[in-house]
Amino acid sequence: MRNEKMVHALGNCINHCNYCADACLDEENVKMMRTCIRTDKVCAEVCSTLNQLLATGYKDVDDLIRYCIKVCNACAEECEKHDHAHCQDCAKACRNCAAVCEAHLA
Repeated sequence: MRNEKMVHALGNCINHCNYCADACLDEENVKMMRTCIRTDKVCAEVCSTLNQLLATGYKDVDDLIRYCIKVCNACAEECEKHDHAHCQDCAKACRNCAAVCEAHLA
């Protein structure tokens, strides 16, 4: 299945973003983590939507894939600003997801 690698990367990104958002809520300065939490949540939602559409076999998803790449990169950039392990792990998952999506479009 051509989309199998992308489905796996999307699922991994969703899991890391959700975990990161929850872990950010436990940080001492939650206010400082606000943008990270919001970006995590948006990224998880966009990846989830793309994942669900891929499961239907619907073919016209390239624009959503491009948007997913944009959101994943934005989430990675935000998470990379923080030293917490959950943020760094999330950034890696987002970068990987964006790369897999870009390879799919190529």
